Amino acid sequence: MADGVVYVVDDDAAVRDGLKWLIESVELQVTPCASAQAFLETYDRTRPGCLVLDVRLRGMSGLDLQAELARLDITIPTIVVTGHGDVPMAVRAMKLGAFDFVEKPFNDQELLDRIQNAVEADQVARQGDQQRAEACALLATLSPREREVLDLLVDGLANKEVADRLGLSTRTIEGHRARLMEKLACGSLAELVRLRLRAAPAA
Repeated sequence: MADGVVYVVDDDAAVRDGLKWLIESVELQVTPCASAQAFLETYDRTRPGCLVLDVRLRGMSGLDLQAELARLDITIPTIVVTGHGDVPMAVRAMKLGAFDFVEKPFNDQELLDRIQNAVEADQVARQGDQQRAEACALLATLSPREREVLDLLVDGLANKEVADRLGLSTRTIEGHRARLMEKLACGSLAELVRLRLRAAPAA
């Protein structure tokens, strides 16, 4: 997690400093922000990480920031920090897509564990996004006819069935299939299926 960044958003300087020291103790980089707006101005989409967010902030609240992140299509895992009286707000935050929430006063190790889980989740999601983008780029090199053949093969149809469906000869389909394998650098039908699945939008 050497390249992970943990953003700490809290309007209390003492809390920010304490969390920064704690999180840096496990060799994670920390970017403290005094407000939601400061986070929006600082956030680097290109790096994995997580957001540790106080639910009560002056100006834009934690819940308001979550709504803004959704509007901007920012999917950073968010750990909401809340006082006992703010648990209903934390539950709302979870419904808005928060990764987790922690009640004050929290156990330092528990918070660190949740932060590390959140950073790992972001890294895994980004890896999946990269693989999906690479698969989509490969599929974009196919002609419309090759794409039709691929979709039918992935659906489980044999060459002859694909030929019948498209009104082509089996030999023509075999030719399309060979070009598919070459263009997509796949050595088997199973690899074609895996590539097609990687290109599918995330659920």
